[in-house]
Amino acid sequence: MAETQRRYLVVEGPIGVGKTSLARRLAQTFGGEPLLEHAEENPFLERFYRDPSNAALPTQLSFLFQRARQLQELRQGDIFKPLQVADYMLEKDPLFAQLTLDDDELGLYQQVYQHLTVDAPLPDLVVYLQAPVEELMRRVMHRGVRYEQFIQRDYLARVCDAYARFFHYYNAAPLLIVNAAEINPLESDQDYAMLVQEINRVKSGRHYFNPGGRQFVA
Repeated sequence: MAETQRRYLVVEGPIGVGKTSLARRLAQTFGGEPLLEHAEENPFLERFYRDPSNAALPTQLSFLFQRARQLQELRQGDIFKPLQVADYMLEKDPLFAQLTLDDDELGLYQQVYQHLTVDAPLPDLVVYLQAPVEELMRRVMHRGVRYEQFIQRDYLARVCDAYARFFHYYNAAPLLIVNAAEINPLESDQDYAMLVQEINRVKSGRHYFNPGGRQFVA
């Protein structure tokens, strides 16, 4: 089952869709290493979920610096290192900034983003996980992370819409769009095996994995 020859694979999607857990499992399957953002290390995140208007900028900049540092280290790392499976891509950072910052804050953020000039590596494959907002809210509440309990449905809906727009036009790397509401690759070995088979099959272009046959755009 573990056949991939890729060096850098990204799992993306909105909050609660399962990207971090899937990235860990794929790294184990393919004999690679997970490259994870650590939201719990962002000291501003809980303040943001409680009061978005007053904590959005430091929250966003903290994530930006963390992501940029990790990806720069990946770019400069040993070419013989094993496959890296990330649970984020740097392009998501401006996506969230546009959702959360006012015009003045966004202008400052954009200056910082451009100054960093991170030469992020291009993924060999992006796996984009989709699920309806109601399902994401259920999962977020179920996993019981303290700071996530303040997430509002309206905010999560805007995040899903932003992801859908972004990946509608994304063509920088091969893309596999997965209906994560219809499968459970984290708890079902059968579902996981089917997903890995799809990942191994995708070589270029845009592909959809929707075993349940239900169509939606998150």
